[in-house]
Amino acid sequence: MRILAYASAPLSQALTEELLALNSPGPNELHRAALAANALVRVYAHLVANLLEKSGIANAQVTAIGAHGQTVRHQPQAFDGTGYTLQLNNPALLAELTGIDVVADFRSRDVAAGGQGAPLVPAFHQSVFGRPGETIATLNIGGMSNLTVLGPQLADDVLGFDCGPGNALMDAWCQQHIGQAFDADGAWAAAGRVQCDLLAALLDEFYFGQPAPKSTGRDLFNSVWLARKLDQFTAIAPVDVQATLTELTASACAAGVKRYGFESENLIVCGGGAFNGHLMRRLQAHLPALQVSSSQAHGLPPLQVEAAAFAWLARKTVLRETLSLKKITGAQGARVLGAIYPA
Repeated sequence: MRILAYASAPLSQALTEELLALNSPGPNELHRAALAANALVRVYAHLVANLLEKSGIANAQVTAIGAHGQTVRHQPQAFDGTGYTLQLNNPALLAELTGIDVVADFRSRDVAAGGQGAPLVPAFHQSVFGRPGETIATLNIGGMSNLTVLGPQLADDVLGFDCGPGNALMDAWCQQHIGQAFDADGAWAAAGRVQCDLLAALLDEFYFGQPAPKSTGRDLFNSVWLARKLDQFTAIAPVDVQATLTELTASACAAGVKRYGFESENLIVCGGGAFNGHLMRRLQAHLPALQVSSSQAHGLPPLQVEAAAFAWLARKTVLRETLSLKKITGAQGARVLGAIYPA
């Protein structure tokens, strides 16, 4: 695999707020979700055009776009035994705007097969970070955090699951109290003090004790959940809450590594959390026996890992190659994931 070009763009504040709002029930949400999906896809199409221009590649040379969409509800195995996972997307519109085949809806087939539908990236982690004869742990810290444990037998020995919150709670608290989208390098959290009683209350959540395979999302770990936990306390400074939220992410991720990746000597960190220096130091403090490092040091920059993973998954779909995710998602067997929308 080679990275020919990379591009990213911020979502508008209005679209960001709408996507976050759609994580919870609200008025006229079907209509709002459809329009939000259209708006999101127009951002995707702009980025595709940007990538083609930067790389000098014509759209006719591209086999497919892997477009995951924005998760707004994640309830696998809930309610009727099958449950659902919902990613806002309009792959038909993306195919129309770009003139390129689009592969989307990667998670629903896994859910239909009795799986969690997440995380899906561990199989990709194995392909790029796995080494024969070694156990390697890979941690993706996006809105949520997920851990992959790559065993020495490679393809036959991959485990993955969601640890819990990643950046979602920290980012929301930052936006609320200092008007910033995220805590750059974790500097605000580093200026605060971890409140042990609050940390214990945050960790007192059934999800953290569940065995793998498991997955989670903003359905559980959101601002309402945090407010309910904070109701038990008074007069905690916002900076100390931020320090404690950072420690929550570090603690939950480290607990997963200690339980399932204890044989590893390395923890490779990707996603936006890899740029949070304070969080990276806290992970290292929790895991002194491991070398905690950014995926940059292993050949793939942190913000490119998940994007590359869904390009890789799209290739699997186009080739009708199955993925066996039983140890990761709990699905009943190997399945072809994703749906193709021809240009």
